Amino acid sequence: MSITYLIVLIAANALVSFKGFDDTAFFRKYEFHVGSIRAGEQYRMFSSAFLHVDFMHLALNMLALYLFGPVVIGYSGPFGFLLVYFVSLLFGSLLTMVFHKDDYSYRAVGASGATTGVLYASILFEPDMRINFIPAYLFGLIYLLFSIYGMKTKKDNIGHTAHFGGAIGGMLITLAAHPGLISDRPGIVLFLTVPIVILFIMAKLGKI
Repeated sequence: MSITYLIVLIAANALVSFKGFDDTAFFRKYEFHVGSIRAGEQYRMFSSAFLHVDFMHLALNMLALYLFGPVVIGYSGPFGFLLVYFVSLLFGSLLTMVFHKDDYSYRAVGASGATTGVLYASILFEPDMRINFIPAYLFGLIYLLFSIYGMKTKKDNIGHTAHFGGAIGGMLITLAAHPGLISDRPGIVLFLTVPIVILFIMAKLGKI
């Protein structure tokens, strides 16, 4: 029964995204756009996470949600899962604004921040589960290191900054709700924090 919440969330993403595929005005009105957000349209920080560029973009994010959402639901229940999802979504948008606040033309869409938060929460719960034959904790590290590379090179349209914000939000809300994880898995918590620390050091040094 609890999986119903996950299905409803996936359906909401699909419905909004399909509307955006066929309606450019709708897409532009609700996408993440720094200039519009700074002009007062803060709702875009939330609505943009339900839009996707194309079907493949939508499918990849929803596949990640479908695979890792049940892990979080199993440990935190439906409400806990939704809390991780939406806190991660918010952190992804906030960090994107921090890094791109002066780039008024910056645009982004997608649930990547929210799904990355769910991914990181699931890794905290089950660090030894396998993702493409790679231990989950190692996959999480590689994923964010690749995001740093993407932020630095700016060679694609992926919202890499949102991945980091989502990971931070997902970790913080999970550890706040399950503080025992810090003492039970201190090595994993520190390991997953490494790329986040690297990001802020590079940002401080002006390398990103």
